[in-house]
This record gives sequence, C-alpha cells and structure tokens, in this order.
Amino acid sequence: MRILVVLPTYNESATITAILRSVRESLPDADILVVDDSSPDGTAKLARELADELHSIEVLTRVRKDGLGPAYRAGFRWGLERGYDVFVEMDSDFSHDPAALPAVLAPIAEGYELSIGSRYVPGGEIPDWTLVRRLLSRGGNIYADVLLSLGVKDSTAGFRAYTSSVLRRIDLDRVRASGYGFQIEMTYMARRSGARIAEVPIRFVDRVEGTSKMSMSTVTEALRLVTLSAFERLIGRSPARGVGDSRRLTPDA
Repeated sequence: MRILVVLPTYNESATITAILRSVRESLPDADILVVDDSSPDGTAKLARELADELHSIEVLTRVRKDGLGPAYRAGFRWGLERGYDVFVEMDSDFSHDPAALPAVLAPIAEGYELSIGSRYVPGGEIPDWTLVRRLLSRGGNIYADVLLSLGVKDSTAGFRAYTSSVLRRIDLDRVRASGYGFQIEMTYMARRSGARIAEVPIRFVDRVEGTSKMSMSTVTEALRLVTLSAFERLIGRSPARGVGDSRRLTPDA
C-alpha cells in the first residue's frame, strides 16, 4: 500500500523540519509531498534540503497563496497521477500529532475509504480552546451534519486519510471551498459517492509557532457552502446518497 502524506504549507519555516522528521518517524515507508504556496520565508527550500536526508520527500511549489482546498486538490492530483493508494491530510504546524498517524490510517486497512481524526468522538480532545470557539466549531459541525446527512461528528477535521478509490469517484474540479469548508465539502462528496467512513479520536492543539490561518471569512465560506450544497441536494442537483456507512472508533473499540 503506497501512502502519500500531503502537507500544505505557507510560511511554515519554524516547523517544517521538525514536522517532516516526525512524520518520517511515524510512517517510515510513506512518501511525503509538501505543497508550498511560494512561501517567502523559505519553507520549500528547507523541505528540499531535508529530502536528501530523509528520502521520499517531494516539494510541489505553486505560484501564489491560494488556500487550503486548492493546495490539497493539487496534491491529490499529483499523487493520483503517480499511483498512490492512500492520501493523508494533516497540518504542518503540529496541531495534528504525527504520532497519531498509524491510528488514523488503521481503518483504511479494514476497508474504510475515509478515516477522520475526530475531536468529537469519545477520546477526542481539544485542550486549549475557549468555550466560544468550542461552541462555534461544534455548532458548525452539527449544522453541516443536519443539512447534509453526513453521519459524522467532525466533518471540519483536517487530519484524515482517503483511499485513491474514493478520490477518483470525487470530481475534484467541483470542490469549491478554498478554506476549511473544503473538509466539509470533501466529506459530503465522499459520503454521496458511497464511501465507508470511520472516525478516530485525536488530540488537537493550537499551533505554537506562527499565526493561525483561521479567519471569519473561512467560517463564512464554510457555512455558505453547506447551505448551498443542502439547497442543491433538495432540488436534486446532487447525486443520490451512497450506500457507505460510518463508524466511530474509540480506544476500546
């Protein structure tokens, strides 16, 4: 099973070396693709320098900062063209713990096509968030689940693994979100394509280096796209719901 870890970056020079070493330690046989939006701080250069030491690291440089969604789509297309079987999404700032990679990948070996590292299943943690931020995030997930019948607790999570089979069934050109709404949109399309989806508990922490890329505009985009997708579903512009199922994994499962 050929695994590609896709790391979107923009000004991640403070963490890129450490994150690449940590990913390589957790997944010694995986390949890593750094998708860099022409970071002015030299992120891509640092990644290329480390590639000689850690092996199987590629850097895909895009001409400008264009958002999370387009970066992942570019990484997925790159990997699909080269025949990878599994694609991992994760942040480059240690918000997602590389040590959890084997747990996130485990459901894929059991036949699931999408595995989500979830903050909102038993065992999931968000230790640093304020009550307001928790309510905003949790409310957004409930809103998306109710309107789109996703059947998952954490559709906005960015720590996840897809099989190539589900990515090939999703029309990546139809994915509209550029910010964190991308995760909801991909979950929705995977569900509609019939994907089997699992959720694995993770511990999510805020980045300790650099600045957060979350903004009110990304929240607004996500809510707008959820509402639009629900309307399109109502009037029959979306394909019929697939036959996939969901599972939430706890430490005792």
